Amino acid sequence: MSSKTSQPSTSNQPAVLLENVSIHYKINTGRGQSFKGFIIDLINRKVQTSFVKALDDISLTIYTGEIFGIIGRNGAGKSTMLKAISRIIAPTRGRIRVWGQVAPLLGVGVGFEAELSGRENIFLYSALLGRSERHTRKLFDSIVDFAELSDFIDQPFRTYSSGMKARLGFAVAMAEIPEIFVVDEVLGVGDEMFRAKCQDRFEEFKRSGATIVIVSHSADQIMKTCSRAMWLLDGQVSMVDKTPTVIKAYREYFRNLRNMPTTIRKKDN
Repeated sequence: MSSKTSQPSTSNQPAVLLENVSIHYKINTGRGQSFKGFIIDLINRKVQTSFVKALDDISLTIYTGEIFGIIGRNGAGKSTMLKAISRIIAPTRGRIRVWGQVAPLLGVGVGFEAELSGRENIFLYSALLGRSERHTRKLFDSIVDFAELSDFIDQPFRTYSSGMKARLGFAVAMAEIPEIFVVDEVLGVGDEMFRAKCQDRFEEFKRSGATIVIVSHSADQIMKTCSRAMWLLDGQVSMVDKTPTVIKAYREYFRNLRNMPTTIRKKDN
């Protein structure tokens, strides 16, 4: 299934371009998942491997200034794509071009150290985003205020709830307007007021010309936030179009899948 890649954003300039990108992982399929089993296979020269296609021949253009969504079930390749855009992992094949600095927020707690305090983690994560210590000091108060963590900022990060961790991650990543902001599966964390604050910040980013890429398995979240979207299915592009068109097809596909006989459904998956 495919569709046109209409472009509703305010710019015709690409921010991210993927050209025939594939990412394959090698996994051990021998005696088992244990380290002992792997060593026994290695000694006996019986290590068996196979390749998993996390992404398979993806071509996509994300334009400057748009909020772009990536939808799909768990294991579809969504997080792998964001890691590739963020230059955390390299493609097995193909090419990724990025115009601008990428600020990634790739899951609750990613980029933080559990034993450090919230204060120390602000400086650590900011450094990962390319900020100097001096610049982070200027942003510090606004980060703590946005995260609503002033009473806990000197507590160890491991004591934070998942909502507190997400708020701190958002606050550090969104402390200043990035050129490209990528967000992975954390928009549903936090209370309604904090999500509204993040949504307002997204809109501020967009008005300033920033590009935002959001990954989620929540069709409702993508519908509310994104002007265009891509549906990933088993590591391949199923559709790229305006968000309502993609979400309608996505929901219809799984509605039909649920109505199939069990044997056909298993074969399809």
